[in-house]
Amino acid sequence: MMSKDLKQPIYLFSIDLEDIRDMVPNGHLLEERVPTNTYKYLEFLKKQQAYITFFVVGDVARNYPELIQHIQHEGHEIACHSDKHLPLDQLNQDQFKRDLEANITALVKAGASNIRGYRAPMFSLTEKNAWAYQYLAEAGITYSSSVLPADNFQFGWAKFGEQPQMVAGVLELPMSILNTRYLQYPFGGGAYFRVLPMYLIQQAFKRKFRQGEPVLGYFHPYDIDTHQKGIRFPYIKSQFYNYLMYYNRKNMWKRLAKITKLGGVMMPYQQYIEQYLAANEL
Repeated sequence: MMSKDLKQPIYLFSIDLEDIRDMVPNGHLLEERVPTNTYKYLEFLKKQQAYITFFVVGDVARNYPELIQHIQHEGHEIACHSDKHLPLDQLNQDQFKRDLEANITALVKAGASNIRGYRAPMFSLTEKNAWAYQYLAEAGITYSSSVLPADNFQFGWAKFGEQPQMVAGVLELPMSILNTRYLQYPFGGGAYFRVLPMYLIQQAFKRKFRQGEPVLGYFHPYDIDTHQKGIRFPYIKSQFYNYLMYYNRKNMWKRLAKITKLGGVMMPYQQYIEQYLAANEL
């Protein structure tokens, strides 16, 4: 499925709203960081006069319902990001279904409405667990942004391709990829946005915009957190990759400023789907 020709460059900037404290032993003893960093993103978005999608973990919605209400009140879209932030390869079909239901329930109880989207933790939706789309559709989810269409050290579905596709009644919007001679990277957000050379990122954005395609990206509260204590991320075994999870956070805002100067318009995923993907293809 191809997008309509974009009349303006689009950057589908999004936030994966999760709390690393919920993923480590005795994490509740650590300093609370999610609200502070989320409000920094909200301030940035307000200055940009931009509205985006927040993919929210169920635990975060239960712990910070007022934050979820504030995000929605500001005009942003709320979508699912699992209930416990467990990668899909750790769940069987029944467990996935219950996790999704709990995620939706938590968001609704926190005040969210019109929940249409889903993102798998760590982009862990692959061809091995594509059965997940059936359960997403049954739960009323109409789109997903859960696939990393490349070979990756954690998860990836290289054969999926970078174009949106309908799978079992759900529209999948895969991450944008920077293709180099030897490797492929999701350049539009996360640790890659902090680690990759800035000129490569800028060139990748410009190339996508010239091609009339949106750039899909993602960020987390910790990506801008220069005061977080050194917690080892439980789902990353490599010490080097754990180091990269903290690398260059101090320059995130400078990097984002350079990207915003390229003119990419930010908008919620659902708005993009309705506005730019042909209605007869959905």
